Amino acid sequence: MGRQEFSDLTGIPKNTLIRLEQGKNAPSGKVLMQVTKAFYKYTLWLMTDQTDEVCGQVSPEIEKARGTLKKTGTDTN
Repeated sequence: MGRQEFSDLTGIPKNTLIRLEQGKNAPSGKVLMQVTKAFYKYTLWLMTDQTDEVCGQVSPEIEKARGTLKKTGTDTN
């Protein structure tokens, strides 16, 4: 996903995203709230670097792995 699409999805201005990516600013509570509202299933991972798959709280890496497993036919779900 590109910056513009992420900006459109979260409502975070593109320039704010650039400053965050460059390390010029730390994300504010408002920015974190906007991200977690747009990507609810990643909330726990974003805030704590942990996941709880039973509760549906995953990370982008878990989602990518699930997609790969489904393509190869090795997914058990």
